Amino acid sequence: MKLHFYGGAKSVTGANYLLEVGGLRILVDCGLFQGSYYNEDFNYEKFEYDAATVDFVFITHSHADHMGRLPRLYKDGFRGKVIVTEPTQGILEVAIYDTLDKIVIDAEDMGRPPLYTKREVDRILPFIEGVPYQRAIKLNETVTATLHNASHVLGSAMIEIVAKENGEDKRIVFTGDLGNPPTPLLQPIDYIENADYVVIESAYGNRFHEDREVRRDILQSVIKETMDRQGILMIPSFAIERTQELLLELDVLFEAGKLPKVPVFVDSPLAINITKVYGQFSRYFNPGAISILKDNQGLFNFPWLTFTPNVQESKHINEVPAPKIIIAGSGMSQGGRILHHEARYLSGPDNTILFIGYQVKGSLGRRIMDGESQVTIFGKKISVHCHVRSIGAYSAHADQNGLLKFVSHAKQGGRLKKVFTVQGEEDSATDLAKKIIEDFSIEAHAPGFGEVFDL
Repeated sequence: MKLHFYGGAKSVTGANYLLEVGGLRILVDCGLFQGSYYNEDFNYEKFEYDAATVDFVFITHSHADHMGRLPRLYKDGFRGKVIVTEPTQGILEVAIYDTLDKIVIDAEDMGRPPLYTKREVDRILPFIEGVPYQRAIKLNETVTATLHNASHVLGSAMIEIVAKENGEDKRIVFTGDLGNPPTPLLQPIDYIENADYVVIESAYGNRFHEDREVRRDILQSVIKETMDRQGILMIPSFAIERTQELLLELDVLFEAGKLPKVPVFVDSPLAINITKVYGQFSRYFNPGAISILKDNQGLFNFPWLTFTPNVQESKHINEVPAPKIIIAGSGMSQGGRILHHEARYLSGPDNTILFIGYQVKGSLGRRIMDGESQVTIFGKKISVHCHVRSIGAYSAHADQNGLLKFVSHAKQGGRLKKVFTVQGEEDSATDLAKKIIEDFSIEAHAPGFGEVFDL
């Protein structure tokens, strides 16, 4: 068993791991490197392996930094099988075209050819197979794989690969992005025991979220303060999971009479389309979410909510007087309709921008969150005079406590030999590795790009 790190190594984005085992070459994730652009230079580099020799690709979930280079992999010769969960397949088939649109727009702005075209997107989709959680998939005579619920977004999975070597099982687990339960929508994490090796995310490897019990109170407070100022609340939100989860939270607050029922707009075609896909997989929701949706006689069929799928409807939001709430993509303000609202409203001192997800270094969202007083949007200088707030507990990523809890489960059985910390900035990944060594006396390492380990 040999493990190669070709993305997500001391980096939050670009997840891409090659496992050689039992005569197979298996990729876990094939994501875009993201920062200021979807077309970061790293995405144009050749894969460090021959794409044509890859037998299987497992995609942990449908975010672009985990699946966004799949069409490029096909373009370079991959013709194996792509295995995902059933909800991920449904979401990915919508989200990947949105990723393509952003890639094409970025490429035009940068004066370079797009990373791939619609042809490659169309052609990779037939290679994707959706499977349920907990079903052991036989890859060959000695290697099996099982997908477990990571509770990060709908359909997100941890990949457990078991290989028989010399009559004994050797087990490695890739967490993908590990969730931050409990969530309003999802079932809890499937904790895995008896692992030999774990490749664990570390986006919040040295940080802690607010108490989940008080996050709704913080959301309520931010909304009430902004509404009392007769301001506009902008929420850059990821189309997958964060938007749907936020809508459920708002519904609870409105129905309990804890907030005035101001207009709420979801101004993201992708989020609107993904919300429809969610309706097809509501059986994967937790019982509480199913109950709320049943009471509303449909998926997110809330009377206070307006979806604005087309451009004219989106422009109409500007005509609606404050106070109002605008939820729009993209979640890191790297593109999408949120940019139009930020250009219009960031300079208003009565307004608020609220971040509810991870903001990668270099993104516009990160720069605003870090306190830059002026940003450039659509080539114009925009002063930031609005209130800037964030709620870490709405992150879909486990914090340090959540990550350590996963490791404590994985070591049950006494087999755990080594943990690799990935998908975090360098300080976060290395701090988590040190904490694992300190707390569990287990070898841990934050790998760099291109490092290879014999397991």
